[in-house]
Amino acid sequence: MNQNTRTMPTANGGGRKFRNDLIFILALLLVVSLAGLALYHFRGEGDTVVVEVDGTPYGTYPLSKEMTLEIRTGEAGENVNLLVIRDGKAMVTEASCPDGICAAHKAISREGESIVCLPHKVVITVRRMGDHANEPDVVV
Repeated sequence: MNQNTRTMPTANGGGRKFRNDLIFILALLLVVSLAGLALYHFRGEGDTVVVEVDGTPYGTYPLSKEMTLEIRTGEAGENVNLLVIRDGKAMVTEASCPDGICAAHKAISREGESIVCLPHKVVITVRRMGDHANEPDVVV
């Protein structure tokens, strides 16, 4: 018998391997999806909006106080994003950027949610700064 001869998998064995791979992939997708839903569902409400412009802190505002804030950026303040905090949620209602994606974004209120305006380099993020802000996440 020639040493270079390979044995071909039988139709039955190849199908079983494919089926097992498919089951593994589907199970993995299910576990990842459930973990993502659990993290989203158990994420707490935030109480503060942190605004950064070009990586520099611009301001911190409570979600409990209704306000409208004009965020001006650029050399002469020509770029404008209008941040509105109402009913414990923050949203950008107007933006002078060409695409306006930040103004189309839904209102945010959960910890870790963000609205980003790339042309103006504005990042608006919800944080939890209340009673437990200084406590460690994990105690060893």
